[in-house]
Amino acid sequence: MERGLPDGRARRSKASELSAGVPLDPDSHESAVRFIKENTALIAPPLVPEIVLHLATESVPIWQKSEEELGEMNVPPPFWAFAWAGGQALARYILDNPKMCSGQNVIDLGSGSGLSAIAAAKCGALGVLAADIDRLAQVAIKLNADANGVAVTPTAQDLLETEDLTERVVIIGDLFYERQLADRVIAFIERMKEGGAAVLIGDPQRSYFPRNRFELLAEYQVPVTRELEDSEIKRSSVWRA
Repeated sequence: MERGLPDGRARRSKASELSAGVPLDPDSHESAVRFIKENTALIAPPLVPEIVLHLATESVPIWQKSEEELGEMNVPPPFWAFAWAGGQALARYILDNPKMCSGQNVIDLGSGSGLSAIAAAKCGALGVLAADIDRLAQVAIKLNADANGVAVTPTAQDLLETEDLTERVVIIGDLFYERQLADRVIAFIERMKEGGAAVLIGDPQRSYFPRNRFELLAEYQVPVTRELEDSEIKRSSVWRA
């Protein structure tokens, strides 16, 4: 899925260099794997210690190239390298309520690192489709799934444009930060609900989150980094559409 800079991320976006100084070739799987492994550490998000991910840390910085330079290579900023608050809340809820995904075919929309998709797989999902149009995110999702010993299928397909999906559970973390994207996500949610799917949403109520539209299921205090958010703890919730 398309991703932008939620809330204050645009003004805080920083840059970092490839640790080994090897240029990234986004069209090469091997180059993408090397880039991810050299510029992240395999660690657990604070709210979800059961799962490890290749994540950026202060000691292993990933942003050194400017947003413009990455754009010249047609590579979005590395949102897959961070465990966003909404995704952490959603993954925590899934792990604590495994029956939501057990035995079901699941779609993780705008998967990023694959955190929520991995949580669904760990709970016994029949199959998990992790959708993200970022080529590096697709590689990161596979690496992260392998690190957790689960099967997740990354896809670059823009599922917001797809009409014939049959998955019974849809999980959506942190996708309400741009108006146009939020409108498309809401329309997708309504289509999936009409088809009988259950929809779970993790979000810290970003700018374009549709308040009073969904049913609140749980709230969490999620540790985050000030480099990306406006505080060190971000209150995030899980909702049912």
